Amino acid sequence: MEGRFSAVAALMLVCCHGLPTETSKSAALEARQQARGCGPADVGSGMSILAQNDLYGKNSSRTNAALVLSTSMTNSDAQAACSYLGESLWSPSSDAHEFLGYLAYQGQVGPFWTAGHEDSSCSTITATGQQGMSDCGQLWPVLCTQSAPISTSGHIDNSTAWRSTVASGDQSWTGFRDRFAFRFEGVRYAAQPERFTYSSLYNESGHSDALDFGSQCVQAGNVGSEDCLFLNIWTPFLPGDEATQRELKPVFFWIHGGAFTGGTGSDPTQDGGPLVSRGDVVVVTINYRLGTLGFLALEDGETNGNFGIADQITALQWVQEHIKAFGGDPSRVTIAGQSAGAASVRALLASPKAAGLFAGAIPQSNLAGLNYAHTYSDWYTIEQEVNMFVEPILNATNCTTASSHLACLRNANPYFLANQSDPDRARYLVVDGTYLVTDQLEVTGNGPINSAYVMTGFMRDDGAAFISYPEPNDTLSSFIKSNGFNLPRIGALSTYPTPSGPNATLDIFNTTARIATDSEFRCLAFASAYSATLHSTLCEIYFYEFNRSYQSIGYSPNYPVCEAPPSPGHPYGDPSKEYFKCHSGELYYTFGTIAFVGLPPRDEQDIPMAQFAVDTWASFVRTYNPTPDPAFLAVRGFTNTSEEVARGGGQWEPVQAGKAMQLRLMEYPSAEEPFYVYGGKDECEQLGFPIDFYERRT
Repeated sequence: MEGRFSAVAALMLVCCHGLPTETSKSAALEARQQARGCGPADVGSGMSILAQNDLYGKNSSRTNAALVLSTSMTNSDAQAACSYLGESLWSPSSDAHEFLGYLAYQGQVGPFWTAGHEDSSCSTITATGQQGMSDCGQLWPVLCTQSAPISTSGHIDNSTAWRSTVASGDQSWTGFRDRFAFRFEGVRYAAQPERFTYSSLYNESGHSDALDFGSQCVQAGNVGSEDCLFLNIWTPFLPGDEATQRELKPVFFWIHGGAFTGGTGSDPTQDGGPLVSRGDVVVVTINYRLGTLGFLALEDGETNGNFGIADQITALQWVQEHIKAFGGDPSRVTIAGQSAGAASVRALLASPKAAGLFAGAIPQSNLAGLNYAHTYSDWYTIEQEVNMFVEPILNATNCTTASSHLACLRNANPYFLANQSDPDRARYLVVDGTYLVTDQLEVTGNGPINSAYVMTGFMRDDGAAFISYPEPNDTLSSFIKSNGFNLPRIGALSTYPTPSGPNATLDIFNTTARIATDSEFRCLAFASAYSATLHSTLCEIYFYEFNRSYQSIGYSPNYPVCEAPPSPGHPYGDPSKEYFKCHSGELYYTFGTIAFVGLPPRDEQDIPMAQFAVDTWASFVRTYNPTPDPAFLAVRGFTNTSEEVARGGGQWEPVQAGKAMQLRLMEYPSAEEPFYVYGGKDECEQLGFPIDFYERRT
């Protein structure tokens, strides 16, 4: 076998480096074949990335990484396969047994071909780290080096050296790998629909590059395109023909926030690499239509709104049809989102059209309750939406007297529509009779619900992002009223005692932020979990509160109150000091992207906290239980998370009817705490929520 190519190796040469010159149909064809790189079909094997991602990015001291080829082959074919991937056979290091332990955990014991040979014997290693020699003609799976670079938000290398192609049905896509994941960016899941019509699954045959993110959807600032229905995939595993259902990975399907008016699935805050490499899951992020272009409803019997929600369902249908080709298991999809993304998750739990498309749900910081928040979880009828919001849109576009409002609005400048502010835009979910048939998520058993495992929660001070900051002459009462809160409805102010700190203006803000967080997040979220558990309308529900935050770049409401205050020893902020834990402050942790976006760790706990959060979220996606399996953590070497799980009390318990309601306090160290609200009975009872299980906190 030495010194000559087998049939498999010859096929790999054709696919990865083009046909020999004398048989090439054209130089262009040869160049195109090379540009597509090597995929599982080309090397005759499934391909996995095994890496030690501690979330420190380029500053990490854990540099081990390998490409695992699961198909057994001879050593010469193994060398050829690695070579065509731009790699070589992997050389074990002194900590090989720790690095390879996860393969054994998955049942891939080996031995695997590695670098080195003596005469007719070639080097191998088992997943437990036992090195040996084997006849070079034996058939073993393969460990190749993995030298693809670490990506950052400022530099992602999609050059031909790292490209891979996969196929599903009559379609194929060329993506690329970095150190931690195979990336497929800008995958079209729906063709551009006619404005104010519903999207449909894209299934045209042919090949597409998935090397760069597709356009975001039209939004304020004159950015984006109406041709924007793309999704992005990060995966640790590209299956070969021999892949079994057991090898497929669970799928984390992310819906971005942004008030239903902004945002994109290509936001670097939500890069999927850390979740993929630490959690062994597939991550999918999507774009969906926004603002008036995504949600306008008219009383014409045709324009029924919810186009953005329909896009999300179309993307879920795409996942059901194609995600196997990217190593994902369509029967284990968890939908997740934050803010408007969480409201989308809530809507999908209620939507008959989403039935059977997911099994888990993670709504993060879902707005619900009073004021601005109610529009995210209480859905208008079409008539209400028209009466409240359509006339300003028609006036702004000079469509009021048009013979067809729909035809006129279809001709309006899309950026003009996107740049209007409320009420001159329609960003609201409506009861359209198809996608949403009730005016809220029915957790009492009185309406349709897609039962799923749920993990949900909020930031400690989520509401602080949705109030203004007091002026020096404001009183507590005047400031509360100016932010839209009805004093009689929220009860006596004595339930919200004003802190007596040295800054009276900050004290007023603090009290009002507590009122906003209770009335716009806590009360209805707690009541939903309580009622769903009482009526068994959802599967197990796990609740959290984030009490450490790292505010997103470009979003720091009421600056600097949502920022950890700097100190001489902590120039970027000291998270151990008191500050407001605001909306969106958990995202760098749950996605593990602090280093990816180029932010510095503010203290020695920022990255371990991110490790703990990523491992918790990924555990829920894998098992529908957020407490990571100790054996999983041990074989991955995730000792920080192992220690934190033990320090935080071990098993995170779900909400249980008839017992004291508990949540997981996500901080470092973490803890279990009772459900609590700042206002207690006086507020939540006025809102119509059950109050027996609340603890009052001042």
